[in-house]
Amino acid sequence: MLKEFKEFAIKGNMMDMALGIIIGAAFGTVVTSLVSDLLMPVISSIIGSPDFSNLFMVLRNPSGAAYASVKAARDGGAVVLALGLFINAVISFLIVSAALFFIVKMLNRLRRQEEAAPAAPPAPTAEVRLLGEIRDLLRR
Repeated sequence: MLKEFKEFAIKGNMMDMALGIIIGAAFGTVVTSLVSDLLMPVISSIIGSPDFSNLFMVLRNPSGAAYASVKAARDGGAVVLALGLFINAVISFLIVSAALFFIVKMLNRLRRQEEAAPAAPPAPTAEVRLLGEIRDLLRR
């Protein structure tokens, strides 16, 4: 059983999957930074909110205090509808989806090009060549 597991773990598919997970995690970090650090400040300046991720509505506030951020409101026991965090997540999802779409589209195009390229016919075997020579001699 250990031998079977070793063969499975060393196969290319397992290694490809592990590499994909690592690259996916790194890609997720880059996309999160892109949304949080580049896109959201621009969108925040357009709508006039200083920090878009802190766009929230307090649904229930037992203490009656005013909160400056989603974290402070949640820590204070308020029930919060965090619209800005949700919008950040949706934008991140759309960016990741678009990037993956273009990657899959490129890979599919490369696969189609490989399939479309005609393979060279295999060289005839020695027997086939010999039979061809015999056929040619019989014709003469």
